[in-house]
Amino acid sequence: MADQKKVTPLPRYSRFSWLNIGTLFFGLIFIYMVIYVATYMSSGKVATYEVTEGAISGNYRYTALALKTETVIPADYSGYVTYYARNGARVYSDSTVCSIHEQQSSPENERTLEELSDREKKTLKDMSSSFSLGFSDSAYQTVYNYKADLTSLLLQTAAVDDVRPGGLVNYVKAPTSGFAVFAIDGMEDLTEDELNASLFQTNEYRVDNLRLKTERFNSSDPLFKLITGETWNLYFPLTDSLRTKLQERTSIRFRFLRENTTFLAAFSIVTASDGSSYGKITLKNSLVRFVTDRYVEIELLMDSRKGLKIPASSITEKTFYRIPEEYVIVNPDSSGEITFLHESYRSNGESMVNYVTAAVYAQQEGGYLVDPALIAEGDYIQMPNTTKKHKVTRKNLVTIQGVYNVNQGYAQFRQVTVNDQNEEFCIVEPFNVYGLAAHDFIVLDASKVTTGQILNS
Repeated sequence: MADQKKVTPLPRYSRFSWLNIGTLFFGLIFIYMVIYVATYMSSGKVATYEVTEGAISGNYRYTALALKTETVIPADYSGYVTYYARNGARVYSDSTVCSIHEQQSSPENERTLEELSDREKKTLKDMSSSFSLGFSDSAYQTVYNYKADLTSLLLQTAAVDDVRPGGLVNYVKAPTSGFAVFAIDGMEDLTEDELNASLFQTNEYRVDNLRLKTERFNSSDPLFKLITGETWNLYFPLTDSLRTKLQERTSIRFRFLRENTTFLAAFSIVTASDGSSYGKITLKNSLVRFVTDRYVEIELLMDSRKGLKIPASSITEKTFYRIPEEYVIVNPDSSGEITFLHESYRSNGESMVNYVTAAVYAQQEGGYLVDPALIAEGDYIQMPNTTKKHKVTRKNLVTIQGVYNVNQGYAQFRQVTVNDQNEEFCIVEPFNVYGLAAHDFIVLDASKVTTGQILNS
């Protein structure tokens, strides 16, 4: 009997035999990672800011409008004008300020540099040093002012007593003592009740520099102006919040930014005819240093509460439902998490009751604020261990301020309470369990993101 060979059947493979639970699991993970990376790479970069501790005193900076006692002196004759006094220099009553010539020519009394006195040479040196230190390419107009000052210094001479109307030369004298300024801007007679927002748009400011005028002056044209009073005022616009802070003050400390000098001066709030409010600083000194300036950069030095300093642009608002605290169970391990018994209804009227765990965004007025996506108007929250229910209505909606924290790589809303602010920064309350801490990272511009958005910073 022939030996029968033992045949071992081979397993039959299906073309889908590679498909098993392990392969499916890792395939899903791979697809998720591809989607995540694609989303991350396609999202625009979002600027972030690191929260720091600080204050914003010293950030109340304003371009203040300076109003003084100004008198415009007109020409009594027509002709070409030569100025002797320097712009902004003090002149005395009956001293010669300029002359009017029938013909356009250099005056006979022009002096050379060698003819200057030692005092005048020192003045010339000081003028040159001041110009050199303060020169800026963005303010090239100062070159012409400097040239005019040098010319005026070389032309200074003793007063001429014999002034003949209609003659070849007419000398113009100061009617009273004061500071001579050779620029006209149309605000010489401006009063504080005429203040308005357009006056503080300095890009619209125009000034007529009379010393640069080469054409003939007509009779009654402005020659120069005299600033006669030592008392002068600075005005700056007030926001509602700053007005509230300053309304009880009668004096204020501030700094002139150009000179970095600090003063304590009288302060008041004035209301213009259009109802707008302005801060008013009254000074009885320092006019000589700002006599030619219509606008002066200042900084208010005010006591400010310290806290966490964040950009104003990072703050946004978000609306939440407030659930009374007696209707929730607080997680003993996390004060930022609660659980409540939620009752809602299907479209057929069937009731659904289940426990919901929610993150707390703030605690306010005896309740916890939760994401409105978790509950809806008309739902009920049941008090633990009772049959008492709280109906969710629109009255329970609360809007709070906050920022987007990005420590975890995605945008998480965090409540902030603003204690102080200016145009650029805010000081927010520290030690808020639902808020921020120093060195947290937040979105610089809150309008660029939404809650839960993954960031590519």
